[in-house]
Amino acid sequence: MTHGMNSETLVRGGGGTEIWTGEWGNPDGPPILLIHGFMQSHLSWSAQLDSDLANDFRLIAIDNRGHGRSGKPEDPAAYQDGQNWADDIAAVMDQLELDKPVLAGWSYGGLIMLDYCQRHGCNNIAGVNFVAAAVRRVVDDGSPPPTIPEVRVDLLSDDLPRRIAGTRGFLRACTAKPVDRDTFETWLAFNMLVPAPVRRAMFDRHCDFDPVMDALSVPALVTYCTADALVLPHMGERAMAHIPDAEASVYEGIGHSPFFEDSARFNDELAAFVRRCG
Repeated sequence: MTHGMNSETLVRGGGGTEIWTGEWGNPDGPPILLIHGFMQSHLSWSAQLDSDLANDFRLIAIDNRGHGRSGKPEDPAAYQDGQNWADDIAAVMDQLELDKPVLAGWSYGGLIMLDYCQRHGCNNIAGVNFVAAAVRRVVDDGSPPPTIPEVRVDLLSDDLPRRIAGTRGFLRACTAKPVDRDTFETWLAFNMLVPAPVRRAMFDRHCDFDPVMDALSVPALVTYCTADALVLPHMGERAMAHIPDAEASVYEGIGHSPFFEDSARFNDELAAFVRRCG
């Protein structure tokens, strides 16, 4: 079954940046807001948007600021001030009149969800699914870095060939097993839409969200993967240690993209979680 997009819109987010927002699925179903990771796009969620989830749920996926078809301000503060990320999510929820959505955030999307909870609270959301998600970025705290060091330098380079090479290395690290060529080419195409200054600004953020996780007052599902080379399993364990009554779902042998690598399990668990949050 193929589920086309119901609608798309540009939402005025934090600081006036336009956030591209697409909607799929059942307009009367419980809403799920999908928030992608660093350098990605709403297309990352294709295995959810074009799945049976669309029969029962209202699916909303955005291109984060600096990504995809959203605005790409040049000022580093547009990405380093968490208020902007928080306000993007709040604006999407407000403009699309989302009634207590479940937020599902992948990778850097975990930080964006915590930006939102820190600044807007949890009263307007039903739950959060951390998906191979970063929940902390503190330089020199002794924990392993969230991306492969030799890839990182190239990823952030102003030199285009180096940046392409770094992006390819990063994408190879996004799954435990290689993906098919068409998928890889699609991923590379939308990752390259993110300019080098945006990448650097996002990388330079420092976030300690332990207090936000300690105070989280909605149900949380922490999905993390034992073969994740980018957001290592200790990050999921940290979330579990801080979030009250969080539920863990550990994917053995799966890499950084559980919603793609084992989409059937992921979709079933997301649907069950949203129903429990009801």
